[in-house]
Amino acid sequence: MKFTDSPVIELPVLNKRLSIQQDNGSMHVGTSVWPCSLVLVKFAERWHPLICAAGDSQQPTNPYADLLNFTNKRAVELGAGCGVAAMGLYLLGLHDVVITDIAPVMPALKHNLKRNKPVLKKNLKTAQLYWAKEEQIQALGPPFDFVIATDVVYLEETVGPLIRAMESLVAEDGVVLLGYQLRSPEAHELFWQICGSVFEVEKIPHEHLHPDYAYEETDVYVLRKKKQDV
Repeated sequence: MKFTDSPVIELPVLNKRLSIQQDNGSMHVGTSVWPCSLVLVKFAERWHPLICAAGDSQQPTNPYADLLNFTNKRAVELGAGCGVAAMGLYLLGLHDVVITDIAPVMPALKHNLKRNKPVLKKNLKTAQLYWAKEEQIQALGPPFDFVIATDVVYLEETVGPLIRAMESLVAEDGVVLLGYQLRSPEAHELFWQICGSVFEVEKIPHEHLHPDYAYEETDVYVLRKKKQDV
């Protein structure tokens, strides 16, 4: 399910507004906007200090204050597509972020970064990345405090390389922020099977997502590296 067939999707983030142009007629799924990127950004916005200070989070305390503290943190987004997640999180304070995808998707990504430069106020960094290419992973300069990934689990053959890339890129005390929706039963089963051997998995309660972006089939997970036995 695409979020919408509309050629332009607008996403309000704090007092700004991103405008994302998608191409649903493309051969590549990365040129469309998928729901998980919106859900992840709006989850982070809901628990942003400015929102919580204004009393809009409907919670007496912020359970995600540490998790979503982006100050002086480094991040990389995998399979970024049109770049919604990275741009949204940048506006929420995640200012050191590298946005990656495969070569055929880069024109759509760069077009949307340019389109939103008046809002972002800078050129965000991009890099071509194929998850199975170790030299490209190392060229990004890991480890990162955050690995961002949304709607990336849909082909069974890419699950292994994806998880290995996540493991290589995230710091020992870092986190993977994963926006997830079941796309393929086979990829789903394999992903969580391998993931459970590498990461501790925390699922964000659905009631903690942004109420306007809490789509029934979409979830946010936090993955942390399992501690190695000494």
